Formats: sequence, structure tokens, C-alpha cells
Amino acid sequence: MGAPVGAQQVAERFAELYGGRPDGVWAAPGRVNLIGEHTDYNDGFVMPFALPHQAVAAVSRREDGVLRLHSADIGGGVAELSLDALAPGGDREWTAYPAGVVWALREAGHAVTGADVHLASTVPTGAGLSSSAAVEVVTALALNDLFGLGLQPWKLARLCQRAENVYVGAPTGIMDQTASACCEQGHALFLDTRDLSQRQIPFDLAAEGLRLLVVDTRVEHAHSGGEYGKRRAGCERGAALLGVDALRDIPYAALDAALARLGDEEEVVRLVRHVVTEDHRVERTVDLLRSGETRAIGPILTEGHASLRDDFRVSCPELDLVVDTALSAGALGARMTGGGFGGSAIVLTEATDADTLTKAIQEAFTSAALPTPRVFEAVPSPGARRLS
Repeated sequence: MGAPVGAQQVAERFAELYGGRPDGVWAAPGRVNLIGEHTDYNDGFVMPFALPHQAVAAVSRREDGVLRLHSADIGGGVAELSLDALAPGGDREWTAYPAGVVWALREAGHAVTGADVHLASTVPTGAGLSSSAAVEVVTALALNDLFGLGLQPWKLARLCQRAENVYVGAPTGIMDQTASACCEQGHALFLDTRDLSQRQIPFDLAAEGLRLLVVDTRVEHAHSGGEYGKRRAGCERGAALLGVDALRDIPYAALDAALARLGDEEEVVRLVRHVVTEDHRVERTVDLLRSGETRAIGPILTEGHASLRDDFRVSCPELDLVVDTALSAGALGARMTGGGFGGSAIVLTEATDADTLTKAIQEAFTSAALPTPRVFEAVPSPGARRLS
């Protein structure tokens, strides 16, 4: 996944680019979602945790209405933008993510007057691990500190979501930005996306002799693509037909009755069934983790994959190959993670079986004439923070 990005390294590159030391260096992580997929924009429950992979930003404040942006990971020089010219839909480059955050802060009435930014990230792009949210959150945290805005992490996450929804044009929910901003080391974040209430649930896999592997299939996905939007619109249609504000309001015990009311709306039935059962899977997972039964969440992860594959229909052959191979090789559970249409899968395994499973998955891809997937251990890590 590349070597970790150090604060000093990023600060030194900033000085080369902009001719002076930065005012500070900040970091924000990518995330893996343990369970709770496509529930966030349905006011439901999610359970992500932060990865050790992070976006690091060296930033200095400006007073002249200019935003200068540079990425160590994307070719090209320094991009210079006028704050007064920032407008949704006008930027299709990577710069839309940090620029969108500046736009969202200013739209909300916060006096941001410009900045110089240099970014470097180890969060894999296109892998469903929230590389864009990491860039947004690290930008927001830096500006929050530099301009003394006094915004809490959950509020920064809200503004970052607005940047992605309105400025970038990707109809994502609140989970990714909240995970990056609010997660704690050694914990998964149980988040109610309706009221943004949070509970940190202990999730120390190493202490229990377990590992959670992330398998990046190298099949890139794109949230702003039409299929994601279709699923969201279908969920909203289901809620409207059932007379509720969001699918979160359908109790699991009342699911069968709700589906019967939808009649021959086959696609809506599938979407509603996934969201309601997925919310229930999150609650079951929380209960098991709090009672120390971590191994017992494996079958719940696998149930979630079947639902995403068959009802929500956002899996792909490569993700299914990871899950099927892992389970055949003795994994405790496995599922795709993230928005789908590519990206990554997660595999829960005994620590002693991790190497065997990794080899089995890589050999299965070789046999299918597919590029070798990237496999790494997911260790619950700290959320966004200032480094220097």
C-alpha cells in the first residue's frame, strides 16, 4: 500500500512548492465499513472503522481569496483557484474535493479567506475505502484549526458531505466523512445516521487472535455514476410508497408486511428488503461485539454480502470470487464493503489462517486471468487529527 506518509515529509514538500513552512500538518484516514451498506442515506445504522491509511495535508492560511492546491499522488503542478469563483459542477478534477470543502464552509457563513495546500495520501483510490472523504476531512480539519472556526468533528463531516453531494455531485451519505472525522483507535463506530449519535464499540481483533483482511479487487468504482443514484432513488421511492420518511422507519419485524404492500414493484421490494435487513445486521453485530462474541459476527458479514449481491445488486464477479474463495478456504465470514460495483471485500479470519486465505484468493484470481488483488490487514485506527 506504500510507505506511511510522514508529517515532516509532507511539510518539506510544501516548502519546496510554496516557498515557506506550512502553518501545520493534519491527517485524516480512509475507512472500512464493517457492516451497514447503503443504509446511511436511508437514515439507518452503519459501523465503520478507520484505516491506518490516511490523507496528510500541509496547509497555510492565506488572506487574499486564493486557494492553491497540490497533490503528491496526481500528476500536474499547483492548481490556483479563486474562492469567489468556486461553484458546484465546475470542476471535474481531484481538486473538486478540497475546493468543495472550502465552498461548503463559506456557504455556511465561515470566513475562510484562502489557503495553500499540499496533499499526500496512502488511501487506495477507487477501492471503496473513502479516499475522497479522507481528502475532504483533512482539508476541513486544517481550515477549522487555521481559521478558528470551532466546529466539532461531526459538523465538519456534515459540511464535507455537502461538498461531495452538491459541489462534486456524488449522492453519498454521511458515513464516510463521519468515520474519517470521528473514529477512535481500537474501535468501530456505531453511527445512527438520522441523529448522528455515536457509540464507540471495542473492536480489538489482535487481542482475540483474529484478523480482518481487506481485498482490493482493483476494479474501480465511481460513486457519481448513475447506478448508485438509481439505488438511492429507488430507496426513496420505497419509503414514499410505504408512507415513511425513510426506510429506517420500517421495523425488521414488520418487513414481510411492508414488502407485501409493495405488490409487484419488484425492484423496490429488493431494495427495501436489503436496507431493512442490513440495519438489523448492524444491530446484531453491535450486540455480539459488546458481549465479546466477535467470531460470531462472521456469518452476519456473509449474509450481508448475499443481500448486496442478490437484492441490492451492487456486487461484481471479482467481489463474489473473493467472498466465495475465502469462505471455501475457511474464513469466518466475508463480504463486499463500500458502495459496490467494484472496490474491496473484507474477510474475517483466525490470525493463523490469514496467510493461507490470502494465497487462496490470489491464486483464484490468477486462475481466472484477473489482476492480482491487493490484500492487507485492516487495523482499527485513529480518526482525523493534527500531526504538527
